[in-house]
Amino acid sequence: MTMTIHVDIVSAEEEIFSGQAEMVFAPANMGEVGITPRHTPLLTFLKPGEVRVQTKADHQEFFFVSGGMLEIQPHVVTILADTALRAKDLDEAAALQAKERAEKLLTDKKSDVDYAKAQAELIEAMAQIQAIQKLRKMRK
Repeated sequence: MTMTIHVDIVSAEEEIFSGQAEMVFAPANMGEVGITPRHTPLLTFLKPGEVRVQTKADHQEFFFVSGGMLEIQPHVVTILADTALRAKDLDEAAALQAKERAEKLLTDKKSDVDYAKAQAELIEAMAQIQAIQKLRKMRK
């Protein structure tokens, strides 16, 4: 019998996923973490990136989070994300536009530019683009 862990992925707007998984991979601040049933409790920040939920040995679901919190308990994983989307719902054109806009702001020498916000937007756009490219490769 395969052991599972309950996973909840919630954004500020809605619940994105709730179900059982054999393993979860998430982009924690200190690097990607792999979570299995009976994992040691942990609370950490998430950085923008891809969350993979392995529901069965041969099936994974992919999500994108823009940041947030990851709470791990021995039998429950909770991801509270600022923004969370199913990877298939990511808009590549919008991500590329956001990347270009953030890069332009960062190179602009005006004093009214919020560089920290522009850099955060650039990081999020790059993470979305990477998730889209990775998903595209897996489909081939």
